[in-house]
Amino acid sequence: MKNNNLVNQLWVLVALICISLTSCLKDDCSEVRSFVEFEQVYVQPVEFRVDIKTVEARPMEETGKIYFYNNYIFINEQYEGVHVIDNTNPASPQNIAFIDIPGNLDIAIKGNIMYADNYADLLTIDISDMQNPNLTCRDEEVFNYHFNNNLGYFIYNKPLDRKISIDCNDPNFGDQFFQRGGGFFLEDLNANAGTNVDNNGNAVETGQGGSLARFSLINEYLYVISESRLTAYNLSNPTKPSETQTTDISWGIETLFPYKDNLFIGANDGMYIYSLSNPEVPAYVSKFQHARACDPVVVKDDIAYVTLRNGTRCQNFINQLDIIDVKDVTNPRLIVSFDMEHPHGLAVRDNNLYLCEGEHGLKVFETDDIEKLSDNKIDHIKNMNAKDAISLAKDHLLVIGDGGLYQYDTSDPSDVKEISYLSVTK
Repeated sequence: MKNNNLVNQLWVLVALICISLTSCLKDDCSEVRSFVEFEQVYVQPVEFRVDIKTVEARPMEETGKIYFYNNYIFINEQYEGVHVIDNTNPASPQNIAFIDIPGNLDIAIKGNIMYADNYADLLTIDISDMQNPNLTCRDEEVFNYHFNNNLGYFIYNKPLDRKISIDCNDPNFGDQFFQRGGGFFLEDLNANAGTNVDNNGNAVETGQGGSLARFSLINEYLYVISESRLTAYNLSNPTKPSETQTTDISWGIETLFPYKDNLFIGANDGMYIYSLSNPEVPAYVSKFQHARACDPVVVKDDIAYVTLRNGTRCQNFINQLDIIDVKDVTNPRLIVSFDMEHPHGLAVRDNNLYLCEGEHGLKVFETDDIEKLSDNKIDHIKNMNAKDAISLAKDHLLVIGDGGLYQYDTSDPSDVKEISYLSVTK
């Protein structure tokens, strides 16, 4: 009996100590996190299944991806359409028109036929007459958007002006997002969740996209990715693409890069390689797995360059460049990784890597000695925002960012010079 009483007394003492410690911890709670409120944006089919038209040129405001075709630069205005820039004279690019495509984020062009996403649908548009585009085909439900019978397609979470702060006593303190008082809140650290946020100047049959592109044109085939799946189209009749295969890959696939007879697909959880030995049915070859992060990829000379960055969709805090040997596509091998500041898109030309570091600008590296690449930074353009790049030729680089379109003379990669700048209007 005495032993039982002693045990009970000890348990009471332990409980009192725990209560006391918990109380002290609560009293000492000082960490505070900030959350921003988001609005869920839905679109009804009747709002975007409309005729496509070209309107007068308008200022760039929220730039997305970039595409080059036949002396024209096409710049996406996120979820609204495409700016058409006449780049006949790179020193003086002219904003000449705007193709109104609701819900657009990506395009690809082959022989004056433009392929574009229109929220959930894939459009085929004849732009032989740029001022009078002709919609020749609409393939519905190509891109993954959740459909609500009452609200329509859920598109994204739009950040609002209202913010709240909570401390570590709050039950939602450890959450990345939560609902409260009818509002949807996301941690302010990642306040850009709503946006996604993918040659020599002569006429060519097929255009050129950046490293953030989700569309790829290879010979007579078009490949597009959407969240978790890859879809292949036969373009024997380019005005009416014929779907040949849809393949489920992994949730969070983001970018698409063709190299030799393969597709390199950047995803949140790694780099996937698919063979095009049968171009109508892409076949899985291998996967290079990395920490969960946003992941564009480009490949040159059997070397893949993969940037990893943090962000809401990426759900990680890694900022680095992975360099991978893909000579044997069945067994991709990491050569080396380098810490970066906040890498986005990239381009490789000859022995130079052009790396977009977001608000940290554009960095140029020599690639002669891969394992010492970070020591071989030969130029760094600061005071600009760089999201993606296209190397048109040895001496011509396009860069798109939040500030607008930059064009650079890269004939001397160690001394990159600005050719022109076309700014956004905020």
